[in-house]
This record gives sequence, C-alpha cells and structure tokens, in this order.
Amino acid sequence: MFVRRLSPALVGCALLLAPLVAIAADRGPSTPEERKQALEYIQDFESNPLGPNAMKEREWVIRWVIEVPDIHLHFCSTILDKLNKGDKKDGPTLLAAMMLSQTEFVLKHPEKQGDHLAEYRTGVEGVLRIYELLLTANPKDRQPYLDDLIQRREAGTLAPFVKQRAEAECKN
Repeated sequence: MFVRRLSPALVGCALLLAPLVAIAADRGPSTPEERKQALEYIQDFESNPLGPNAMKEREWVIRWVIEVPDIHLHFCSTILDKLNKGDKKDGPTLLAAMMLSQTEFVLKHPEKQGDHLAEYRTGVEGVLRIYELLLTANPKDRQPYLDDLIQRREAGTLAPFVKQRAEAECKN
C-alpha cells in the first residue's frame, strides 16, 4: 500500500539507492560538516534548480539523507498527486524540491521533530518556489494544479489544504 502512493520517479530513485541502505547500517550519525554541506547544496538548488551542479548536489543530499541514521523525513508525495503525471521534464525536479525543502526544515528545526504537518507544508512550499523558478525559464510549462496551489498560498489557504490532504493521504 505504501509503495502504491509513491510516484514512479520516487520509487525508481529508491530502487537505485537501495544498496545504500546496507551502507547506512554501518555508518554513524551525520556530522556538522555534512549538515552544513547539505544546507549549502539545498540553497544552491533552490536558487538555480537547472544549474550545472543541481542534479549532482540534489543526488548527494538524497543519498546522504538515506544513509544517515539521525535524519528522518516523512515524505508523502501524494499530497501533490494531481501533478501532471506525464511531466517527465520537471516532475523529478519538483519531487526533489519537496524532499530537499523538507530536509532543510528538519535540519534547521530539530525542535520540531515529529511535526509532520509543518514538514509537509514546507515541502509543498518548496515545490511551489521551484515551480515558479522553472516557469521563468519555460513559461509554457504551466501546471494548473500548481497554479491553483500558488493561488491558495497567496490567499492564505495553502496550510489548511495541505493539512486536509495530509490527513487523507499520509499515514505515519
């Protein structure tokens, strides 16, 4: 049931990174240097998601989150289940934006460990920021669902929407 709720892109990433789980069993907790590096890579990605280092850096962060035993994300991509399923160009970038935004939240707010709703909301807001940057590069790549979420954000109704979707779709 859990795998059915994940996007095919995320499942593919998980399968490619599965051997790292075995490595994670042997490694210790994250280091301050690694956390600092992760935040730098996330900031670089958020300022330029199509930059020359974006893919390498986001892969490093995702791999690192999987490997370290002390960083825990509560990822629920079904909050965004209305994303254009055929979007092979921006879809992986937007899912990475969700994961990286949540990683940044967890790193910057360890006191909010367990606040899954805040983590989900941060992930959705990260997707919207990256979507807006992607639109500046390719204005024709509009996605009505994300445009609707931007309108909700501007109207102040995004948080209740995320809460309702999380309660319906995300099991923790």
